[in-house]
Amino acid sequence: MGIGALFAMILLLGIQSVSYVRQLSHATGTILADNYNSLQYAGDMLRSLNDIGHDSVSRHVLRQSLALQQQNITEISEKEMTTALERHIASLSDPVTEAEIQTVREDLFRIMELNMAAIRSKSSGMEQRADYVMWWLIVVAALCVLSAGAILIWFPQTVLRPIDTLKRGIKEIANHNYRQRLDFTGNREFESVAESFNDMAARLDEYRRSSLDDLMTAKKRIEAIVNTLHEPIIGLDPEKTILFMNREALSVLNLPEDVIGRNATEVALSNDLLRELCDERKDAEKEPLKIYADNKESYFQMDNTPLYITPVGGREQQFVGNLIILNNITKFKELDSAKTNFISTVSHEMKTPISSILMSLQLLGDDRLGKLNDEQKQLVGSIRESSDRLLSITGELLNMTQIETGKLKLMPKITKPIELIDYAVKATQVLADRFCCFVEIDYPEKISKLFVDNEKIAWVITNLLSNAIHHSPEKSRIVIGAVQHDKAVEIYVQDFGRGIDPRYHKSIFERYFRVPGTKVQGSGLGLAISKEFVEAHGGTISVESEIGRGSRFSILLPV
Repeated sequence: MGIGALFAMILLLGIQSVSYVRQLSHATGTILADNYNSLQYAGDMLRSLNDIGHDSVSRHVLRQSLALQQQNITEISEKEMTTALERHIASLSDPVTEAEIQTVREDLFRIMELNMAAIRSKSSGMEQRADYVMWWLIVVAALCVLSAGAILIWFPQTVLRPIDTLKRGIKEIANHNYRQRLDFTGNREFESVAESFNDMAARLDEYRRSSLDDLMTAKKRIEAIVNTLHEPIIGLDPEKTILFMNREALSVLNLPEDVIGRNATEVALSNDLLRELCDERKDAEKEPLKIYADNKESYFQMDNTPLYITPVGGREQQFVGNLIILNNITKFKELDSAKTNFISTVSHEMKTPISSILMSLQLLGDDRLGKLNDEQKQLVGSIRESSDRLLSITGELLNMTQIETGKLKLMPKITKPIELIDYAVKATQVLADRFCCFVEIDYPEKISKLFVDNEKIAWVITNLLSNAIHHSPEKSRIVIGAVQHDKAVEIYVQDFGRGIDPRYHKSIFERYFRVPGTKVQGSGLGLAISKEFVEAHGGTISVESEIGRGSRFSILLPV
């Protein structure tokens, strides 16, 4: 309807404009046809009249123009003037006298004056008509503009008003207000939409009422399951509000049930354990928490998991809170402690018989007790090698038990890095000779001193150099050296053997780990103990290696 009204107004304005233009054009044509032609004929007759005494052709032209004028009589009294002109022209003598010419000329002047007066009169009428048409078109155009402006304002509002109402209704439904209803009575286009919307809202309201009991039952069931778990569980929303906390968590944290619904940060002000659980700055691999629970000191490993869901109808995941679970690892701690004590006891007990075996081997090698044949010497050498390896493993186990029990004691003193390097080179000289390896020392002229436990760091460097010799082919070179780095000193051991796959760079520093495919026998504790010794001094240990390009182990210690 709105577009139709605009089209009708444009059509009306166009028809009126064309009609008025046609009227003005017709009036202009009438002036040209009626009066301008009569002026032209009279002018031709005047020119012929001036030459009529000298040229016979002029008399013919005069009569021809007179005939045309007789056919173009349009004004009142123009016919009588033309008849008098015809009579005077017909009575012209030959030769023509000046009096006759003057009489004809006066008749022509009267006809011309009559047509000129008619032209002025008609032009004045046309101007009045044009003014009338202009003002009428201005009025009609103004009315059309006002009507179009009104439609421009009214029409979108009329169309958008029900759409806005529908949008508000949809938002109410999205906010679970299923009692929302729409009424578009009188709006034919939206009546069916309102009926469908109201039917949908009624069905959703009915579904909510019917499923509310089921939801409450499911909620109670989940709460019962959470409460029966022996692991403390805490649920937080994005604003750190406590959503739920099972009985075990309330017992371990020594909190009343009314903390549920309160902000965890506020509750943590008076509860150190909850404050530590809510601290997001701590990494996930932190030490287990020691908590007094079940009438004894218990150990718990915290697992803080962020929760994300995809809302119904959405595509992107939305953060909904955190789930904190305290895994009770007390049994594993007790087993680990028992394992450590057992290894420590066995290691101490094994050192005495191993020392006795080595002493006996040394006595067997003394010629004063009798000479050994070649086969016996070979057996003694094999026993000595196995005993040395067993003694080395026992020493590693003792070092590991010291670390695990926290009894690792450092006795640091000021030391030059070259002293540690020389000790490691001398300690592995026999091994390097046996594998035909050439150990090179790369040491700068000026380097800072270290404040470390000589025995521990020397053991680390010796272990790294021993590993490099074992994993290098015969007649290969091994570089051991030191580099100054601002306020730290790097001691490195580089070999040119088969290298280590980058996938195992982190795992090789774990206890009992051995790179798959390694033929060299070992306990898998050397690098783990080295890492603990270096970190106890505030340093770091790292590896750079690629398959086929060797390995470079580095320890970085503060000056």
